[in-house]
Amino acid sequence: MRSFNSKSVWCRVLCTGIACVGLVSALPDRRAVAAESFPFDEELLLDAKPMRGSKRIPTLDIRADGAVMIDLWCNSVQGQLVVADNTITVLTGPKTNQACTPEREQGDADLLSALEQVTTWRRDGNGVVLMGPQNLRFYRATN
Repeated sequence: MRSFNSKSVWCRVLCTGIACVGLVSALPDRRAVAAESFPFDEELLLDAKPMRGSKRIPTLDIRADGAVMIDLWCNSVQGQLVVADNTITVLTGPKTNQACTPEREQGDADLLSALEQVTTWRRDGNGVVLMGPQNLRFYRATN
């Protein structure tokens, strides 16, 4: 019969425990990875063609803290993006009051409504898709 030295057993248990803690702490936090992969500190362009008579395409200029400047078809809006895992909430403030054609006014209203209704997001190549009743694809500005 073999006798165990209690000191060496405790040493093995302690070393194994320390190794397990080290491995677990080295694993990425799934929430942090999702939040980090959202394109903060980026300018994103709506995947759409300009409206007739204009070169303007709506953009999201997203800061590192989630503050966002939303340039619509005619006006602009400041807002805040709240991202957790794959969920997103777009909070918006008042929009500027530029003189716009009725078509662009309606485009602003439709886009702003769609942005305020998004609930989730996912990466899509060099951009993101904001998903809600109407999915909106944005891609990274390359200028």
